[in-house]
Amino acid sequence: MSSAAVREREDDAELARSPKRTKLDELTDGPIVADTSPLTSAALAITDSKEGSSAITTESVLPPSHTLLGIAPTFSSNGLRQVLQTDVGISEYISRDVPPISGIIKQRFTDFLVFEVNQDNQVIHLKSLDTPESSSKKGKDNNEGSSSTAVAEASMAQSQELVTNLELNTAEEPSADTEAKGKDDSTPADTPWNDQFAEKLAPYLTEASIDQLKTMFLEGREPPRMTDSGWGGRITKTTEDGIETPDTVKPSEEVDTSQNDDTVKRGKNRGGRGDRGGRGGRGRGRGGRQGGDREDHRKVLSKPISSKTDRTALHQVVRELFGGKLDSETDMSTPAGDNGSRIVIKWSRHGGGRGGGRGGRGGRGDRSDRGNHPPYIHFTLQKTNRDTQDALGYLSRTLHVNIKDLAVAGTKDKRGVTVQRVSLRRGNKTVEDVWKSANQSNRRSVQEILSQRGDRGVRIADFNYRKAGLELGMLKGNAFVITLRNVQVENVETLDRAMNSIKHKGFINYYGMQRFGTAAVPTHSIGLAILKSDWHKAVSLILQNRPGEHPEVVAARDAWLVDGNLDRALALMPRRVVAERCILESYKKQGGETRNAMGALSTIPRNLRLMYVHAYQSYVWNAIVSERIRIHGADKAVPGDLVFESEPAAKGGSGENDEMEVDDDVGNEEQAMTEGKGMSSRERKKAAKAAYVAPSIKILTEEDAHRYSIFDVVMPLPGRDVDYPGGTLGERYREFLRLDGLDPDNFIRKQKEYTLNGSYRKILQVPKDLSWATLRYTDPDVPLAQADEDKLLGFDPPVVVDDGKFSALQITLTLGTAAYATMALREVTKTETSSHFQTGLTQASEDQQFRGVVAGDVAELDDDTEMEASNTLDS
Repeated sequence: MSSAAVREREDDAELARSPKRTKLDELTDGPIVADTSPLTSAALAITDSKEGSSAITTESVLPPSHTLLGIAPTFSSNGLRQVLQTDVGISEYISRDVPPISGIIKQRFTDFLVFEVNQDNQVIHLKSLDTPESSSKKGKDNNEGSSSTAVAEASMAQSQELVTNLELNTAEEPSADTEAKGKDDSTPADTPWNDQFAEKLAPYLTEASIDQLKTMFLEGREPPRMTDSGWGGRITKTTEDGIETPDTVKPSEEVDTSQNDDTVKRGKNRGGRGDRGGRGGRGRGRGGRQGGDREDHRKVLSKPISSKTDRTALHQVVRELFGGKLDSETDMSTPAGDNGSRIVIKWSRHGGGRGGGRGGRGGRGDRSDRGNHPPYIHFTLQKTNRDTQDALGYLSRTLHVNIKDLAVAGTKDKRGVTVQRVSLRRGNKTVEDVWKSANQSNRRSVQEILSQRGDRGVRIADFNYRKAGLELGMLKGNAFVITLRNVQVENVETLDRAMNSIKHKGFINYYGMQRFGTAAVPTHSIGLAILKSDWHKAVSLILQNRPGEHPEVVAARDAWLVDGNLDRALALMPRRVVAERCILESYKKQGGETRNAMGALSTIPRNLRLMYVHAYQSYVWNAIVSERIRIHGADKAVPGDLVFESEPAAKGGSGENDEMEVDDDVGNEEQAMTEGKGMSSRERKKAAKAAYVAPSIKILTEEDAHRYSIFDVVMPLPGRDVDYPGGTLGERYREFLRLDGLDPDNFIRKQKEYTLNGSYRKILQVPKDLSWATLRYTDPDVPLAQADEDKLLGFDPPVVVDDGKFSALQITLTLGTAAYATMALREVTKTETSSHFQTGLTQASEDQQFRGVVAGDVAELDDDTEMEASNTLDS
């Protein structure tokens, strides 16, 4: 039995020390945190001992409303400083009576594991790294929705319900495990009909519909051939109870079936307009048929079903009973009634839609397997220490696709290991093509791919074909496994008090520091400049120098800001620095002219521009919520608070799943919209706008405040479609906006994309599935949690050292969309959560002196270590 491969350590020089993570010695402020533990004190002692901490008064890059936060910022000699929590309105706690638990957040990437939770509440994990296989290459099956990797087929069938349940605009699809079967469906069914069929279908279909389905199934894929123009050749109409009656077929829809297969393959029978494949020539075209096959209008409708769970159950029953031979999808031909939607069941097509038949450019009646699959490929992405946008950009280059063809349901933290689903508008690519390109199989062997980590911290796996892409908000939340290092706490009782406080009382639902960037120029300041149409200031803030950046970025900025050399600046600026490159490239196209600042900004990807604006909204929200907690506490609802009169729909655009509530880091590219069945792009956009309904909001009074809890209270993000709180808090809200030069009652802009509709967000968040455990360790380089990829590669699992010198706290929890786990941890540690501060804590931590030390050697080093630590504090 071969031993498991030993997991290599993360290269701290290459990965753990991100060039954007400024050292603590570049902080110039005094302590603002509640934590007064030896660890924090040591970090601050290091700060105070460094040079360049002389404070001067200078113009701040922070919004004017910053003065209302009651903070007097100090600046380094260059007028900049790292932004802290209090600068973005994060100042209050729920459990102020509980002592802080000192610990370091995200010391290692594996200390922060994030797993997306899909719309069916299933946690997404990597399941198989093996080469995927599309369904049978014999061309006998259409296999819409096929297939995933062989190892993961059965398990992925459940996790992929995220997309198969998109009932608004796409059919629900067969799962991968049933679709990969390569049976010939052109003959009558191999499986006989028995009582089990009727029994399982009875909850969803009438008796007459079951009889009709039985007849259709036993007839086989091809509809019965009729020799006259009688009722058998007529389209059916559906009655109220789901039974279909014939209707006359138009003469133009009759099909000549006398041609042989060879003629069909050569494309003599072309469908669509003028016997051609229609616009674009791909597939059957509009109204065309697949080669010489006759149109099949047979279908059976279910009873109206109001429950999504029941509709999903019916899809599963159809897949189970008919092995992928029959398709089931939401009936889009008629609007859903009060009793719910109907599900239509029919024979699976041989490459219908855009995939079948010949016509136009290069199509063939019997197309290859490459073209017979749905238009999207979904896969699972694991990324390590990369922004979501950065990872998608890398994939777009590796897969040779436009980045707009890639979409995610939400963005994830950079510093950590995160797992989520991604959709790709595939063009003519297959799952095999994507796997080979992503793993660079042209220069790596399969053995290397399956034994080494993915290149550049990116690994994709678990592929499936799907009929629709992902959109922002198509998730329920994220599950976390978080490890706090070098934990120092008074006693176990204090630890349990802190964790139980989060479990029962929750935490303030602040937007975390990731929302505002990691640089000295915060994103919300750029957003305010955009909202004020101060385009030149926005461009200046984006291009401005900032401390702690990678040397190549500093050189690129200086080439433009100091030397005015645009060509050199572009040559030096890394591609990962998206916004800056876009602006400089715009200047280049304008011959070096810089007057059109608005035009230069417009070249930045749309969602990145909007995230600047949303960061400003988040800043105001944080500040006002802190004001509310200071004034009224966090125990109960009070008069003047806002609550939903009824909970808004998840995708209604007004609740916490709105696009502006996207998780975590800035850098989100415009997402590809889901293709609505039978709808043009313009129609889909109109439908999306029509779906927006502003939620009904209630301002609490003395008479009804007692009927609601603190967990019902919401706070608006500034915008044109929101109500402000009542009383003095509402006036304070308006004061913030006015001081920043904004009209609280007018967020309409000439540039429509910057017109803010606003949104609402609950002020407290309670985690689900919260649990915690204490661990011991000595070497800080030894992982205490394991990423999915490492498990599949067979690397050694984490080893807990019972007699380890240091303590760690491992927390597992699940949060809803737009909630920040770092804000939950802040409630425990009472410590600054900004990345540069946490980096300083790591550098000051005693456990760093034990890197590479095995447990048995600890005793020999204890005396020397204590002496070194003492000297560090005294210096």
